[in-house]
Amino acid sequence: MPPRGLPACSTVPTAASTSSRVPPWCGCPRCSSATAWSSWRGSPARRRPRLPSAEPRARRHGVRNRSLFGDDEADRRGGDRQGRAAAESGWVRDEAPLAERMRPRDLDEVIGQQALVGPEGFLRRVVRQSRLPSLILWGPPGTGKTTLARILAQETECHFLPFSAVVSGIKEIRDVMAQAERLQRSRPVVLFVDEIHRFNRAQQDAFLPYVERGVVTLVGATTENPSFELNGALLSRCRVLVLEPLATDRLEEVVRRALADRERGLGGRELEVGDDAVADLAQLSGGDARRALGMLELAADDAAARGARTIERADVRRIVQRKTLLYDKSGEEHFNLISALHKSLRESDVDASLYWLYRMIDAGEDPRYVARRMLRFASEDVGTADPRALEQTLAAWQAYERVGPPEGHLFLAQATVYLALAPKSVALYRAEKTVRQTLAERPADPVPLVIRNAATGLMRDVGYGRDYVYAPDTEEGLAGLSCLPDAIADQRFYRPGRSGEEVALSSRLDALRSRRSTVRERRRSADEQADPAEAVGAGGGAARADDGATGEEPGDEPGRGDQGAGPSS
Repeated sequence: MPPRGLPACSTVPTAASTSSRVPPWCGCPRCSSATAWSSWRGSPARRRPRLPSAEPRARRHGVRNRSLFGDDEADRRGGDRQGRAAAESGWVRDEAPLAERMRPRDLDEVIGQQALVGPEGFLRRVVRQSRLPSLILWGPPGTGKTTLARILAQETECHFLPFSAVVSGIKEIRDVMAQAERLQRSRPVVLFVDEIHRFNRAQQDAFLPYVERGVVTLVGATTENPSFELNGALLSRCRVLVLEPLATDRLEEVVRRALADRERGLGGRELEVGDDAVADLAQLSGGDARRALGMLELAADDAAARGARTIERADVRRIVQRKTLLYDKSGEEHFNLISALHKSLRESDVDASLYWLYRMIDAGEDPRYVARRMLRFASEDVGTADPRALEQTLAAWQAYERVGPPEGHLFLAQATVYLALAPKSVALYRAEKTVRQTLAERPADPVPLVIRNAATGLMRDVGYGRDYVYAPDTEEGLAGLSCLPDAIADQRFYRPGRSGEEVALSSRLDALRSRRSTVRERRRSADEQADPAEAVGAGGGAARADDGATGEEPGDEPGRGDQGAGPSS
């Protein structure tokens, strides 16, 4: 251990010189670690050092301030906690990006996420009780996931052990867990795993025994939906906290704070930034504080290069050029946007439908994917209320394929407007669901004998096609046959709605069912009055004479049953 009163670094051990006469206790990540201390202690060149003051130490390593837990914070807390907090926070050098220098140092400095860090927020209660559970911080980039993890480790007096899933595998997980077991002997360890969703299932399982035994408190950060990307076993041991994108007014506050801060921000440059430029920075950042500060720093550097002290809206637009839309073609935002388009069409909101269509296209979505979803919508949500919707959407897709982007996008917009204004009906979709549910419950009900295909004499002898009547030859155009299996003969699958063309379809369907019922009653009465033997003979000859001995209909392939049968079979 270093002599009493010296800050002992407890961050991840880094390479340090073991032959220098200067001991590794200055507190910066470059030269302080337990390994370096032990090596120096055993070196013959060691001698009892003079403790350097904090000011020369900072100057020697080019350090201007700390990103989270500076000396002022440590002095307020006092004692050994001073050195631990300073060491575990990491140092921010002069060349560090503005977003890193402006990283909040405690919960009071966090902007946004009030549901979590507000006076009665969950994280406030965690800090007050000093009991940190394993957490999954889920939110888009630039919402404070890493910052909150660091602050929680500091406030609950834990070692902070950062770990990235981007460049790590099973071996690295085992190494860092071994290190966590060593650090745990002095204080609890917070293992922060950035981009935890990038680990596969086996890699995620490697954390389980250490989390269960309490070796580490796991804090994972992810931009993807944990329900889809994380193991159920790991997810059940963590509490998921949702971080929302920062609102525009909050981002403006972030920008103004950076402009006013003389120690860590741009206050020393005395820049004049107009309100409209600040508003543009906030708007173009898309809820991402890191992006807002990055664009501000670019604008400030551009002003310095021009020898100017003002940043106008035109300067911001010239530097940023174009806002990058938040989108991931394989992630959650992909499904959020297609859901927004689908629901806007269903709501018959033309303006919203066009907005979400072009937002997806401009963000890089494949227009063919959008066309496929719109084609599905034409049947699922419009259906028989306007059968032309399917034709219009398919025509738009084919036109896009012929012309291509960007001109072809207009065809998809035309189909979008048509679908939004079309009458809506889910009768067809519900009919499909009802049919599939019935099939799941009764998958093998037999085909009624009357509509079976009598391809051979044996089939006719056992009753195939008996009493079958060719509907077009009847006066009513219906034969009154029961075409569903006997067990579900009264089942109704398709129930048209009361919009668009389904009004006429509903009336037509009711008329057909009434006529079919009338024909059945008439045939039943005729069968009861006829001699049973004659009825059987008449029934056997009921098949159309022009079908010949096989009893087949036009479109049937002789001797092959229904294979190759046309629509009239």
